[in-house]
Amino acid sequence: MAKCSHSSGKLVNRMQMISSRTIPCIESLALGRAREALFRDENNGFILYLSESVAASKAEERIIRLEVREALIWLNETPEDGGTFWNQDA
Repeated sequence: MAKCSHSSGKLVNRMQMISSRTIPCIESLALGRAREALFRDENNGFILYLSESVAASKAEERIIRLEVREALIWLNETPEDGGTFWNQDA
């Protein structure tokens, strides 16, 4: 993993994006697009970022830490099964 310097002069660890996708969702009775992205952190853990709406001004966002098995399940979801991690507790 690469490291970058923060404005305070401290080193900050970076995450690596593994994969991202957009999936259809329903927003206020209209069809919208949600965004999901899987990252690997500096400790080789996995973090799933969920954003309910592509429009950032009204997006509900979630961050969920995943185990390796869960990350593999997310990576291998079929398009029809996309969005299943929205039902998990944050």
